[in-house]
Order: sequence, then structure tokens, then C-alpha cells
Amino acid sequence: MSSRLIGVGVGPGDPELVTVKGVNALRAADVVVVPVMAAPDGRDGGEPGRAEATVLHYVSGEKVVRVVFALNERTDRARRETAWDAAGERVAGLLRERGHVAFATIGDPNVYSTFTYLAQTVAESVPGTVVETVPGITAMQDLAARSGAVLTEGTEPLTLVPVTAGAAVLKEALAGPGTVVAYKFGRRAGEVAEALRESGRLGDAVWGSALGLPEEFVRPAAELDGSPLPYLSTLIAPPRRDGGRGGKL
Repeated sequence: MSSRLIGVGVGPGDPELVTVKGVNALRAADVVVVPVMAAPDGRDGGEPGRAEATVLHYVSGEKVVRVVFALNERTDRARRETAWDAAGERVAGLLRERGHVAFATIGDPNVYSTFTYLAQTVAESVPGTVVETVPGITAMQDLAARSGAVLTEGTEPLTLVPVTAGAAVLKEALAGPGTVVAYKFGRRAGEVAEALRESGRLGDAVWGSALGLPEEFVRPAAELDGSPLPYLSTLIAPPRRDGGRGGKL
């Protein structure tokens, strides 16, 4: 039988936001892989990641296998690639041994996910592997629900940018139409606040982190003071709207 690798989106952190299909996929797999950050020595950092904490609401710990990824490595490319190769080989080995592996990823497996790169690596190592995904609730959807922000109306476009690409990318998006969502902006919070101010979008924007967890924060972007925020912070900056209902559909 062909090996099967399925990427399962488990949402931003609230276990109640995992879909029924996602739960069924986790339970049907022979093993569930969860990514963990590497310690300075390259080994398991010890702390359970958000994906693992969510998964453990639905499957037993005996079924879960931690695989170390250099998720927190931003400067040493060689070290990051070495970690990726090791992680890919670890998952490939599990596929050869067990046949059916689920990989749990926060958010959605097709939106800025570790799974995308893992699947490419594993497919090369284990030819014939069937790769599938189960969509998950994204952070922008959860933040919109928790804050009351409307992501899109009528013919408005929606632009999603990772601020890790640089503040210039965000500024370009804010200069355009529609809602702008920024991911991973916590370390550049000061630049983000300035870009919002320059574009006239500061007043209606909202940001959040640790959504659905005890340490959750959901705040108006106007309160940003430049202090660093959690790395996985999310921002929603809606466009100016006239409040009318005509022509929205």
C-alpha cells in the first residue's frame, strides 16, 4: 500500500476550532507528528507547541511523535536547512514504518505552513506517497470572530502579508484597497503601528495573539506602543467603509 501523509490544520489554538474532519483524520492516522522548536543545541526544546497542545485534546499522547524543526532559526540558514533535512528524514522513516502519518499544523496546512515544505521533502524521500490536507480555521478568521472585525464586504479584496517579508510589503498592501491582514508582526510592532498611522488605518485596526488560549490578547491597534509582541501576532486592518448596505453582495 502507498504511504499516506496528511496535513491537518488544527486552528489557532482553541481546541474547539478543530473541524470534525480534522479530528477524524488525526484519529485515523497511525501516528500524529507535531512540530516542536529546537533548543540551542538542536534538540527538542521541551515545551509542547501549540499544535501538540491542541492535538492532545483528541488523541492519546502515545500516538503523538514530536519532530524538531528549526522554527525559531532566522539567521543561520545552514543550521535551519540541516534541521529541515533531519525532520524530513524522521517523518519519511515514520511513513516507511507505519504507512499513515498525520502532521498537525496550527492554522491551515496551505497557509504559511511548515507542512508545505515537509511534504515536498518527504515526497522525494518516499516516492509514491499520497499527500493530502485537511483545512483548518486560520488566525485571521478567529481574530475577526473574537474582535467583531469584518474581513470583507461586497467586492473588497483581502490581502494577507507576512511582516517577516519586511515593512515595505505591509505599507504597499495598506496603500491598496480592501482589508489587509498581517501575520507574524510581533517583533516589528513599532513599524506596523507607524505604517497603520501613515495609511490612516490605525483607528479601525485590531490585533491579537494566543487566540483561544488563557493568555489571549485582543486589542485595538491604536494601543500599540512599539513594544515587541508575541511572534505569532495577527493584525486586521479594514478599509474605510461608508456604512451603507447597497451593493455589498
